[in-house]
Amino acid sequence: MRAPKFRYIAFHKPYHVVSQFSASGEKKTLKNFLEIPGVYPCGRLDYDSEGLLLLTDNGVMQNRVSAPQTKLAKVYWVQVEGIPDEKALQRLRSGIDLDGRKTLPAQARAISPPHLLAERIPPIRVRRKIPASWLEITLTEGRNRQIRRMTASVGYPTLRLIRWAIGPVTLEGLKPGEWRSVDGVRLLRNWE
Repeated sequence: MRAPKFRYIAFHKPYHVVSQFSASGEKKTLKNFLEIPGVYPCGRLDYDSEGLLLLTDNGVMQNRVSAPQTKLAKVYWVQVEGIPDEKALQRLRSGIDLDGRKTLPAQARAISPPHLLAERIPPIRVRRKIPASWLEITLTEGRNRQIRRMTASVGYPTLRLIRWAIGPVTLEGLKPGEWRSVDGVRLLRNWE
């Protein structure tokens, strides 16, 4: 008997799209961009966040990507208000108390503005007297609005949030609303 052939999709979720296929009032959903029957998102990405969303028809993989015990690294590019100093970055790395529980240690570093990204529509608000800067934050957990809450906690509110990578899969080459197939064997090998 042959093993079933599963589908794995990397999708660049645009800003203001709900991470589900079913209707959500007037809001756009994945159905506005993907017509691939039987695939479902591996986890979620907030309505006001952008970036990589993996989809599959493999329930085991779907669970592995989103399960907290997997501790799969997810890389985010975060535009924040202000320029975080080393003390703020160290607090992000050490963990932040959210709702009485400390976050797992994260990787956090300042980066140059990513040149690979399309402009966000609508653009972020710009303040004349407060500069914006970019961080790369890698998490191995995924609490509700975690990055936004972490950056706000250290005094640098998030303006734009893009998930760049999930494990070995990146957003590279995908514009907002575009998708590509991903090699399932490569995914499984890298996550075992």
